[in-house]
Amino acid sequence: MVRVNLLRNHGDAREEEEEKRIKHYSNLHRMLLVGEGDFSFAACLAQAFGSAVNIVATSLDSQASSKMLYKRASANMEILEGLGSTILHDVNAHTMTQHPVLKHKSFDRIVFNFPHAGYKGHDHSSSQIQRHQELVRGFLKSARSMLAKHGEIHVTHKTAYPFSKWEIEKLAEEDEELCLVEKAEFSESDYPGYVNKRGDGLWCDQKFPIGQCSTYKFALRG
Repeated sequence: MVRVNLLRNHGDAREEEEEKRIKHYSNLHRMLLVGEGDFSFAACLAQAFGSAVNIVATSLDSQASSKMLYKRASANMEILEGLGSTILHDVNAHTMTQHPVLKHKSFDRIVFNFPHAGYKGHDHSSSQIQRHQELVRGFLKSARSMLAKHGEIHVTHKTAYPFSKWEIEKLAEEDEELCLVEKAEFSESDYPGYVNKRGDGLWCDQKFPIGQCSTYKFALRG
């Protein structure tokens, strides 16, 4: 089942609304969150804003799988629904532009926290790194076509080895329409209630050590 809230338009009503912020994000941003696990990041933003009408939170998992795999998913989705969010399941980062709800929509912020292609080998193996790179490359291509003027794509990623070998900045440079705006240090404490998840395998609902990580912000050139 898909629960859909029509995003507010980008006109006077939005401009007159009181702005509320948490770190890089504002309640006035039209936001697309990609690859949510238990929806705790989306719920964190929604509670900080006191509203989620401008938030579309998506998951690769089905609704049934989300509730089965993550013990807090149901509660977080209830928070989001109560605050007016759109929640979409079975959304692939590579093909999200073709989703019937997302097609022809644009966003001010498109966010993918800790993208991961699943555990198919050791994180330092070249084949595994290539799989992760393909995930991010496909996401950036899709997100770029959904970005509003002056909007930003945010990818939060671990920066220590072997994760540094993903070369997030170079992946974005491959797309001649994107440029790096900022590489900002990421701290989980900035987002109360957010709990990162492994998202795959038997321990998908478990946290993983974040260590050194940054939020890469990309925008359209020109």
